[in-house]
Amino acid sequence: MTASTQPFVHPALFYQGDKEYLHGTVPFIRDGLKAGEPVAVAVPGPNLAILKTALGEDAAHVKFLDMTEAGRNPGRIIPKVLRAFADSHRQTRVRIIGEPIWAGRSSVEYPACVQHEALINPAFQGRNVTILCPYDADHLDEQVLADAYETHPLVIADGRERPSPAYAPEHVVARYNQPLEQPAAAEELLFHVDRLPDARQFAVTHAARLGLSGIRLEDVALIVAELTANSVIHGGGFGTLRVWADGGQVVCEVRDHGHLDDPLAGRRPPARDQIGGRGLLLVHFLADLVRIHTSPDGTAVRCYISPH
Repeated sequence: MTASTQPFVHPALFYQGDKEYLHGTVPFIRDGLKAGEPVAVAVPGPNLAILKTALGEDAAHVKFLDMTEAGRNPGRIIPKVLRAFADSHRQTRVRIIGEPIWAGRSSVEYPACVQHEALINPAFQGRNVTILCPYDADHLDEQVLADAYETHPLVIADGRERPSPAYAPEHVVARYNQPLEQPAAAEELLFHVDRLPDARQFAVTHAARLGLSGIRLEDVALIVAELTANSVIHGGGFGTLRVWADGGQVVCEVRDHGHLDDPLAGRRPPARDQIGGRGLLLVHFLADLVRIHTSPDGTAVRCYISPH
C-alpha cells in the first residue's frame, strides 16, 4: 500500500479468491506490526481463519474479531469495533481491517452496511488510523462494488491502489436514507409521556408472544424505553410503536415527528463527562439490526431482535 499524506486512510480492497485476499491483507498487517502500530482484524469467520493461519506466529500480536458477531448490526461497528480499538491506542497510529459486507448479508441489512462504510469517513477524519475494507469481487453484487467506490477515497484492485473517481460518501448516506417498507400486519400503540411504561410493556408482551424470552425480552424493554423517551423529548412529545415478526426476528419500530440531523448519532461514543446522548448508542448495541429513515417530516427507527 502506498503512503498517504492524510492522517486517516480508508481504502477498499477488491479481491478474488483466498490468494488475492491474503496478498492484500497479510502485508498490510505485517507492515503495521513492523512499524509498531497496533493492528486489529474484524472480518467474517472463514476469512479470520485463513488470516490466522497465514500470519503464523505474527497472529499472536493481532486483535481478531469475527465480524459476523461483532458487526452483526452495522450500526455498532464504528463505536464498538473501530473506535473502541482506535481509542485504546490514541498515542500511536493504528491499522484495522474491517470487512462489514459479505455475500451472506441480506437486502434488509445492506442499506445499513453501506451507510456504515460512508460514515467511517467523518467518524475518523483527522485521526491517525488506516482502515482497510476488503470486498469479495467474486460473490458481491455489482451495485455493492459500485457503492464501495463512493464510500472509499482509495480503491485497491488488480494489485494497484488509486484514488476513487466516484468518492461521494455524503451522497451514499442520503441515497440509502430510504422510507422503510411497511409490514403487512403489526401491533400498534400510540404513546406520549404518560404512556411510556405502557409502551415498554406492550413491546415485551408482544415480543414474548412472537417467540422472544429471557434476556432478549430485557433487550426489547431497554430498546423501546430509549426510543420512546427520545420521541417524547426530541420527537414532538409523542409517537407510534409497532411490533411484528419478520423472518424469525421480532421487529420493534418507533415513529415520531422529530428529525435526526446527525448521521453519526448513536455511532459516536460519548465523551466521559457527557450528560445524555447514549440512548441510540445503547439501541445499536442491543439490536441485531437498526434501520433508520429520517426526514423533516419525521423519523422511523426500526430494530430487529433475534431469539438468540
